[in-house]
Amino acid sequence: MGVVKKTEFEMIIVDTTVQEKAIAHPTDSRLLEIARHKVASAAKRCGIALKQTFAKEGKELRRKAGGYAHAKQFKRLRRTVKRQRTILGALMRNTQRGLESTSQGVAGHEPTALAITELTMWLERAERVRTQARHSKDQLYALHAPELECIGKGKARKPYEFGVKVSLAVTHQHGLMVRARAFPGNPYDGHTLAEQPEQTNTLLQDIGVRPTTAVVDLGFRGVDEACAPVQIIHRGKFKLLDAQQRKWLKRRQAIEPAIGHTKSDNRMDRCWLGGSSGDALHAVLCAAGFNIRWLLRAIAANGLAALLLVFSQLALYAARIGKLPRTPTLAIGRTDRQLDCPRWPVTLSLTTG
Repeated sequence: MGVVKKTEFEMIIVDTTVQEKAIAHPTDSRLLEIARHKVASAAKRCGIALKQTFAKEGKELRRKAGGYAHAKQFKRLRRTVKRQRTILGALMRNTQRGLESTSQGVAGHEPTALAITELTMWLERAERVRTQARHSKDQLYALHAPELECIGKGKARKPYEFGVKVSLAVTHQHGLMVRARAFPGNPYDGHTLAEQPEQTNTLLQDIGVRPTTAVVDLGFRGVDEACAPVQIIHRGKFKLLDAQQRKWLKRRQAIEPAIGHTKSDNRMDRCWLGGSSGDALHAVLCAAGFNIRWLLRAIAANGLAALLLVFSQLALYAARIGKLPRTPTLAIGRTDRQLDCPRWPVTLSLTTG
């Protein structure tokens, strides 16, 4: 359609955002209660007879912790959470003894290998939840999603976000998204830029153009050598830029509404796919949805809405033909059917035999 020229792909705007996972807000009391429930359920599937599952006490402690936190009675809250850690540790030790008895053949029930693997996984994650402290490294924020990271982007309304960092890149002039990639582990923004050309070059290999200039914010400082030969333009070296480069820098914030629309209109604000591969796939699909909306707006802006309407009417016409019933006859003959279309009434002649 000629909406975007090839030379426009040589200059891109890059920024990062957080793709949040579909989890509840992590609190110590909630994580401990979920870990207790998971371990008890997995032990039951393995046929391990537990002395006590602490089900009634666990639910009561969870309710008390929520009330104490709401009332800001932190001394009582700490005492409740400490008791939750205690009963989780007792349950884990009881389960571990039952698992050792099962492996030695003492128990009468022989669990499957899948059940044992699942129980071992929940025991490891429960141990991480039980032993982690406020300033511990590699904390576990969700039992079902251990790959989560706690990322702070400096937002007043949302100081901390739980998910994965995603790097996005759009063209400098028209804002077409040419890159969306998830980076587990919460790396420095500049280190994500060094891996920028890999995916962008893959997407643009049919066009024969590669990015040569990247306009970024101050979070990408200090990576000029790692990103060579791509030229990095940011506000930190404003005095070293010429008049043309300073003009390019004024459109740095054009990627911010693109990020907002990708989250609000294309569902990047909450990822429901599991694992790190699910995070990467979800980011790419959301970017593809953004580009489809961008393409539809470009079609309407360039006077091609009539062409799109014709294609949609032809698709509707073909769908109605596919659903048209046919009445067979005893001998070879002709059967006429009227296509009930409010705009273009058409009479079809179908030959049946």
